Amino acid sequence: MSADKRKPVLVVGLGRFGGAVARTLTSMGNEVLGVDSNPQLVQEYAADLTKVIEADCTDGDVLRLLGVADFEAAVVAIGTDIEASVLTVLALSDLGLTNIWAKASNANHTRILERIGATHVVFPEQRMGERVAHLLNERLLDFIAFDDQFAIARLAAPEPIVGLPLVTSACRKKYDVTVVGVKRKGEAFIHAVPDTIIFPDDELVVSGRISDIERFSAI
Repeated sequence: MSADKRKPVLVVGLGRFGGAVARTLTSMGNEVLGVDSNPQLVQEYAADLTKVIEADCTDGDVLRLLGVADFEAAVVAIGTDIEASVLTVLALSDLGLTNIWAKASNANHTRILERIGATHVVFPEQRMGERVAHLLNERLLDFIAFDDQFAIARLAAPEPIVGLPLVTSACRKKYDVTVVGVKRKGEAFIHAVPDTIIFPDDELVVSGRISDIERFSAI
């Protein structure tokens, strides 16, 4: 979604996930309408978002009154109440919203949401669990995985390639990873080229298969 359009975003469910999404969107300059059936959460977020309403969004009439057609996108951040999540996504889809992000609690929930109109389904607990597992080895500093076993990772430069230009260390040929860029303390991010020399304490951004990135980080 484009913040430049400044069309409002609807966030349904102001728990930890939905609240974080809503507050971040607000900090990025988006108008955000937060909706939750819990009056305590509505009160908690009243001062942080453009507008907060206590309502039941499983009811299509309620969504119609909220003016769904005027929204850039909707985020359905209801995870534990699967019925409410499904009914809300279905109502949004029936009202013609074509950019619906929904939180899922398990694989079956994901499949249902996709079939009834959710254009993007996120599974934050699973993703975070996978990310933490990869970061636990303390060699990887950050990690983003894709569905096909590929990833982008940030890691400290392995000692064997320090002091060498990338063309010499031949990371792609030897380790099947691509060094995308280099971040040096106090300096701007460098897009890697064959002549880029790796210094001690450099942080690298690399891409490749997850298993190859893990192997590369351990050399």
